[in-house]
Amino acid sequence: MAISRVWISAALLALLVFSSAVAEEKAAPSAPEAEVEPSFVLTLEHANFSETIAKHPFIVVEFYAPWCGHCKKLAPEYEKAASILSKNDPPIVLAKVDANDDANKELASKYEIKGFPTLKIFRNGGDAIEEYKGPREADGIVEYLKKQAGPASSVIGSVEDAGNLIVDKKIYVVGIFQEFSGEKFENFIKVAEKLRSDYDFGHTLEAKFLPRGDPTVKLPVVRLFKPFDELFVDFEDFNVDALEKFIESASMPVVATFDKDPSNRPFLMKFFDSPNSKVLLFLNFTSENFDAFKSNLYEIAEKYKGNNLGFLIGDLEASQGAFQYFGLKEDQVPLIIIQENDGKKYLQPNLSPDQIATWMKGYMDGNLKPYRKSEPIPEVNTEPVKIVVADNLQEVVLNSGKNVFLEFYAPWCGHCKKLAPILDEVAISFENDADVVIAKMDATANDVPNEFNVKGYPTLYFSSASGQLSVFEGDRTAEGIINFLKANKDTTSHSDSTDSVKVESVSTDSVRDEL
Repeated sequence: MAISRVWISAALLALLVFSSAVAEEKAAPSAPEAEVEPSFVLTLEHANFSETIAKHPFIVVEFYAPWCGHCKKLAPEYEKAASILSKNDPPIVLAKVDANDDANKELASKYEIKGFPTLKIFRNGGDAIEEYKGPREADGIVEYLKKQAGPASSVIGSVEDAGNLIVDKKIYVVGIFQEFSGEKFENFIKVAEKLRSDYDFGHTLEAKFLPRGDPTVKLPVVRLFKPFDELFVDFEDFNVDALEKFIESASMPVVATFDKDPSNRPFLMKFFDSPNSKVLLFLNFTSENFDAFKSNLYEIAEKYKGNNLGFLIGDLEASQGAFQYFGLKEDQVPLIIIQENDGKKYLQPNLSPDQIATWMKGYMDGNLKPYRKSEPIPEVNTEPVKIVVADNLQEVVLNSGKNVFLEFYAPWCGHCKKLAPILDEVAISFENDADVVIAKMDATANDVPNEFNVKGYPTLYFSSASGQLSVFEGDRTAEGIINFLKANKDTTSHSDSTDSVKVESVSTDSVRDEL
């Protein structure tokens, strides 16, 4: 059974942002026990969760796992922020839930916790819930939550107010009205409430207070300020859906820039979160033909606007993670690559500025051959657990006519390392059964086909001899896997589950933190 797959995963985004490898944490030497300081972070669990949330008009909850490295890194910053915010007027409450505890698994499922740490903001006793999208260090948490706890849109009553609120390198949305009442004003506030975690909003009665633009603009109007392209754009439709779509569209650069400038990171997040197919041009920003590449890419982006494509230009120096993910080499630069929603890729290395238009036309006309990242097919594959790569997965797994138990792993994954000797034991136990194969594939070095839904490591699949594919969610002991295979080999799987297994401390939220 084919399983749909979102092309951009947390792991990919982490690789795009980080050029260094992910390091395994090592246990620190034990130290003498110190007196435990009282915590300002509320500890919640299934028994008291609903009651506590109902008591607070605004509360932030971290869903964490004790084994998660990102959670451990966040803990002291979260505690420091909780201490500071407890003195706010009114106090802002921070809480946490061990989502790895069996007693709290129902809470994790209810609130769609797919990775750790995940932070959510609960408003009005839990009537409104939204993702926390702010920083992960104490001062940033404090600043972000003070703003989130306040009004969704700030009143701009002077040029000084506008100067303090509308700052360079950020998106700011301003509603300009004849009066702060009526349906259009109310719709603007509704949109501000809904999108407040992503954008800053303000409203004013005087366009002359605002930077850039004609103060005699016809009212009412929404003016979106941005640090790129035309710098600001106006919109006069106050329908809630139309206004929301305008803000989402207008706040994306025609071409996103991927470099080491931290001010570009919010726009990179929006680019990678977008459902559009991605067009990525990588080159050295110090090269003499950089301006020609950039100009030509902008022309192409404008030409194909509205075709569900997003465009990005990336600096080679900042893009080592992307090269690792796509299996690219520096001697292929300048290069352009397209990744579609379903994971299919198209690549053109060593191109010149004037080749971009021709290559893009070939893509739009359907004349390009897809590119697939794969390690070489092993010449010798005699270990108990067989090596699978992208170029032989169909042959070894899906079309083999055998019962194949397949692990998708990452070399840096601690859980994968613990599972390795278990899979060896399972493979040895079936070494005399020609109908059973135990295999593994490095999902960071090979493209994963659409049939598989890999969101965390390790992810385990079973492909029966009759061609039925299912996620393995059983006991990850040698005995558990062996019993599963004995019971299911040569039979049709009855599992239609598309859920992925536990994610090892890599989530979209934790990546946002690093951005």
